[in-house]
This record gives sequence, structure tokens and C-alpha cells, in this order.
Amino acid sequence: MPKTIIKVDINKSPEAQCDVLHNRWHPDIPMAVMVKPGDEFRVQCIDWTGGQISNNDSANDIRDVDLTKVHYLSGPVGVEGAEPGDILVVDILDVGTLAESEWGFTGLFARENGGGFLTDHFPDARKACWDFHGIYTSSRHIPGVKFAGIMHPGLIGCLPSKSLLAEWNKREAELVATNPGRVPPLAALPCADTALMGGMKGAAKEASKEGARTVPPREHGGNCDIKNLTKGSRVYFPVYVKNAGLSMGDIHFSQGDGEITFCGAIEMAGYLDLHVEIIKGGVAKYGMKNPIFQPSPLEPRYRDYLIFEGISVDEKGKQYYLDPHIAYRQACLNAIEYLKKFGYSGEQAYAILGTAPVEGHISGIVDIPNACATLWLPTEIFNFDLKPNSTGPVKMINGGVDLAVTS
Repeated sequence: MPKTIIKVDINKSPEAQCDVLHNRWHPDIPMAVMVKPGDEFRVQCIDWTGGQISNNDSANDIRDVDLTKVHYLSGPVGVEGAEPGDILVVDILDVGTLAESEWGFTGLFARENGGGFLTDHFPDARKACWDFHGIYTSSRHIPGVKFAGIMHPGLIGCLPSKSLLAEWNKREAELVATNPGRVPPLAALPCADTALMGGMKGAAKEASKEGARTVPPREHGGNCDIKNLTKGSRVYFPVYVKNAGLSMGDIHFSQGDGEITFCGAIEMAGYLDLHVEIIKGGVAKYGMKNPIFQPSPLEPRYRDYLIFEGISVDEKGKQYYLDPHIAYRQACLNAIEYLKKFGYSGEQAYAILGTAPVEGHISGIVDIPNACATLWLPTEIFNFDLKPNSTGPVKMINGGVDLAVTS
């Protein structure tokens, strides 16, 4: 077993573990630990909210979660010899749960507190809790579904340079300024009051004013939520600061492409086993702007899918020009309506698409004016026949069980 170089305690607050945890990106956050190229090591991670969500049947915690605090990341891990312009090669050797936390959660966030891909249709907070059975998971809130997870870090990346941080803050502030009162906002700007700057000492207060929030993916990696980035994968990260500063968190037991409910994956505390190497001067050699990754040969494979199409015409009939965002939303809404015919509530169906290993594809992007996006729903995750037939759908889920609601 690789040596554990970062150990967390899920019963302690993130603030009590600031020597190995942070929730902002900033080039001056000091390395929590150092490794050498060729090393293999284990990093433990708390859940992305820092323990704000409980394993119960109330969605009050989803409604009330403080999103200015997230995501909590483990690190930074410094890699000796890494310099700006290098490529950091990271092999994900294993991903797993913590023995003291064998459960996960999914949240439909309230429109006024985060929202989600379909927040106009599902504006209220809801929650599903999931139990883990080895590689499988099931939920008391969503009957009739059981599947193998593709465990992965939703968030992993290297520290930005000062110039890159300034560029992020400038462009995101300009975007927010175009519609400053929008709910949810167009971007998550720096918030000093809840910033956790790792092991930074005297300069932490000033740095927290510009520390970038961890919400979006950016050039360094970050919150990309790529479900296939599981054990057996390799990632190539551009390096921006001395020693690279690799941080990670937001571990998912499973997720559908797009993580459409925002907290759409099955979120959990967990660990990553990693191996690192350096390609000197690799960014220029390969013309790299964003990370590149190789998928794993060990993912669960599904053989039978129902594939739902969507085009870039919204639910009100408005035509958009080759818009894959609108097209994927329509594919998701079409799948939700289909699942409702078998007895699921709209919220349960929405959660299934966010958590199960569904695949999202841009299937057509050239045929004006309609982009075509598809959502691939594996039928084998259900304990009943989901496919169309001449007798019509049989209502398999007969009410009485639904996602946890607020009180």
C-alpha cells in the first residue's frame, strides 16, 4: 500500500486541518508535503462540503449549505524539480472510500443557492443518500436502481501562477458585471471571509481577497468533473509554479456526464493513490493549454443503452444556433419525462441522470441550425425492463419513496 502523505479526519472541521486543506487557488499557498518524481503515495480527502451534509432524510442541509466555503482540497503536494512550463504526469493508481464513511450523497441545489443544469424545472433543494456495497451503490431514496460506480476525483489540478490567477479574476469579474444581479450568479468571485488558505500565515488575509474559487474548471485542471478519470487513468497537467502544487478533492463514487444537478455526483470522502513524473519543458513541446488525460482500462462497461436525443430548440420552442448546451438540456429533459412514466418523480429521474454512469455526447455540431446532443442511459442499472414495447410502460415505482425534502 502506498504511504499516506495526507491524512484527514472527517470528524474535525476543515479549519482545524488547514495544514493539509485549502478551498482557494493561489500561487502562494505553501506546499503541505513534498514528493519526488517516481513516488507513489496516498492522499485522503474530505467530502467537497467539508462535512456540511448528513446521512439523513432531510434536505435542509442541502438548502442551507455555504457554497462560499467549497471545495475543500487536500494539498498542495509539491513535486521536487517541477518548474513552470513542465508537464506533471499523474497516474491515478486507485480511488476508494474511507472505512469510517461508507456512504455518499447527491443534492439538487435550490435555485437561490447554486441551482443546477435544470434549475428552472427543479428549483427546490432535494437530497438522496447512497449506501456503498463494494463497487456497487443503491439509495433508499431512489428504488429500483443499483450500479457499479466509476470512482474519480471531481477536482484535481496544480496551483496557478500570479499572472494566470489575475487573468481568471479579471475575465470572471467582467462576466459577472454583465448581469450582476443574476440568480444563480454568472461566476463565483473571490470571497475572503470564508477562504481557507492552507498553511499560509501572515499573508493569508490579503491573499484570500484574490484567491480563486474552486467552482469551475480552468486551464490548470480544477473542477472538471470527468467521470472517466478513474483508477488506471493518467493525467498530464501544465505546471505554473515551482514544485507544481498538486491539489485534489471532490471525490465521487459515481457520476453521469455533465453532473447535471450541480451536486449531481454521488459525493463522498475518500482517498487517491497517485504516482507522479515530470516532463521537462513539456508545455511548449506539446503546445499544451489545458490538461490531457488517458482513460482507464478498468471501468465498468455497459452493453445496453437507451439513447435520448435533444436539439437546440428549447422547451418554449425558441430556436438556437448550433447550441450544444440547449441540445443536451433537451436530451436530459426527454429522458426525465420517459423515466416518469415508470413511476419516478421528476426529482428522482433528475438525480438518476446526475449519478448513474450515463454518457453525454455531442452527436452533431455542423447541421445548421440544430446541434444534436445525446444522453446514453444504461438500461442494466434498473431492476426492471425499461425499453419501449407494444404494451406501454409499466409503473414499477409506486410512490411512497422520494428524495429527501426540506422542512
